[in-house]
Amino acid sequence: NADMVLWPIQYLYAENKQELLYAKLEEDTQKIVLFLKESGFEDTEMSSAAPAIVDKMAQGYGSGENIKYRYSGVQTLTLYTSKVEQARKAMREIAKLGKSGVTFRNNSYENKTEFIFTKLNNIKPDMIEEATQNARSSALKFAQDSKSSLGKIKRANQGQFSIVARDKFTPHIKKIRVVSTIEYYLND
Repeated sequence: NADMVLWPIQYLYAENKQELLYAKLEEDTQKIVLFLKESGFEDTEMSSAAPAIVDKMAQGYGSGENIKYRYSGVQTLTLYTSKVEQARKAMREIAKLGKSGVTFRNNSYENKTEFIFTKLNNIKPDMIEEATQNARSSALKFAQDSKSSLGKIKRANQGQFSIVARDKFTPHIKKIRVVSTIEYYLND
């Protein structure tokens, strides 16, 4: 299981008066912060970026006609926590804030929630031991099939560890893999 989560929460608003846009984004920020605190998170687990505001009248294209709202803004509040299950629960419940007027932006490619596994060093020795045992079993089979006996390790390479989501529906569950290359001497 992942032991950290990085959850960027994006919300947006459009308005004709810039000061009202900033006020609404600040109000939504406070609602989200309160929701996260009520969900058991601390201020130290949250960070907020400056809003990205677009003035559609200042664009170099179009005449500005038929623009319903001159300004649009997107804000991101990020939760970075080791409370993975609490975060998953909050993710399921955050839509409640929509009833209070917060408009969320779907996870865009650059702002996807990330589930992270940080404890690779804790499991590395056991994984390498298992890989070595598996390599020895395979080498023994090669030796038997060639009517040889298995000698000592000639060369070993730990290989690269990979950590990926088990599947696209459970990114909080990780699949960790190491490919080790071990060469043995065969004795005739």
